[in-house]
Amino acid sequence: MLHICFLTPPDGRLLGFTIQGHAGYGEEGSDIVCAAVSSAAYLVVNTITDVLAVAPLSLRAEEGDLFFRLEARDEPACRTILQGLKLHLSQLEEQYPEHIRVDYLEI
Repeated sequence: MLHICFLTPPDGRLLGFTIQGHAGYGEEGSDIVCAAVSSAAYLVVNTITDVLAVAPLSLRAEEGDLFFRLEARDEPACRTILQGLKLHLSQLEEQYPEHIRVDYLEI
């Protein structure tokens, strides 16, 4: 199962996310659920870092593990794209509840 965790301070802003695991929907390399989540996550990370030119506080990308966190001061510039990711991944969770779990971690 893919476990997605959005990092939020008490006021509910989104400061980042983690994605761990594998969806297990299909064979490795042809799993459409993993591909959808990975593609969305990398679109967000690349848009924030390369288009908006915001340097993340932390970024780690390894097989089955992605961690991305912003500085609080950069949240306003990245708010819309992170909210879009949250909406997209929450909808995927509704479609594939046995393969994706979205949670929130207060930081």
